[in-house]
Amino acid sequence: MRETADMLRGAQAVVLADFRQLSVAQMNKMRRDLAETGVQVRIIKNTLIKRAADEVGIVGLDPYLTGPTIVMAATSDPVAPARGVQRKTRELRTLEIKAGILEGRVLDADAVRTLANLPGQQELRAQVVGTLAQPIRMLVTVLDAPIAGLARALDQLRQQKAAAGTA
Repeated sequence: MRETADMLRGAQAVVLADFRQLSVAQMNKMRRDLAETGVQVRIIKNTLIKRAADEVGIVGLDPYLTGPTIVMAATSDPVAPARGVQRKTRELRTLEIKAGILEGRVLDADAVRTLANLPGQQELRAQVVGTLAQPIRMLVTVLDAPIAGLARALDQLRQQKAAAGTA
């Protein structure tokens, strides 16, 4: 139980799913695939999950602790387990999301699916950088406009003088 409590305490996000009809080969492949994204996958008895959740202070998980439960936890990216499980539910069809835990709060299956559709940390960082860079780009364009206009005017003047000298 101590391992389960430590996993719940240290995870940024946890997803619980029902895995009734998964074969051993499918389970092993899912573990490998999710491990590549930094997600731990464990099959844990519901009573141990409940005790660990109580110890960590997570309330509201009891209704989801029925049937076989697989626990997926990520310590680095809070979206990773939700996204990984959603991808696997489409692929395997027998895996079913029960609930999730995000920052100590219990989420229902719909909230986990919504979380899975959010952009990842890298995508969010790229969006923030793009948003911050936009005003700088616009400032450079505005500051560059008079200089570019002057260069065009000087070039036209040069062309006119060159045309006048040949005529």
